[in-house]
Amino acid sequence: MTEALVVSIMIEAMRMATLLAAPMLIGALVVGLLVSIFQAVTQIQEQTLAIIPKMGAMMAVLAILFPWLLTQATTYMAGIFSNLPRFIGG
Repeated sequence: MTEALVVSIMIEAMRMATLLAAPMLIGALVVGLLVSIFQAVTQIQEQTLAIIPKMGAMMAVLAILFPWLLTQATTYMAGIFSNLPRFIGG
């Protein structure tokens, strides 16, 4: 196993982790921004107010995109497992 192969596997793993986490993080970011704007307008400065809507948004995004996320992860892992002899054999 060469260094270039290890680097390419790690880059692909980081890309996949980012791809799988991004939808939920973006949903939490948008909801957090909206709650922050609401808090600024109403002058309610309760820090725990944003947690429940963020969690709800993340769960909603996960529920909606779960089939796509599962397909992406399964395809990635199938590629890793199918190439495992090539990775080990060098």
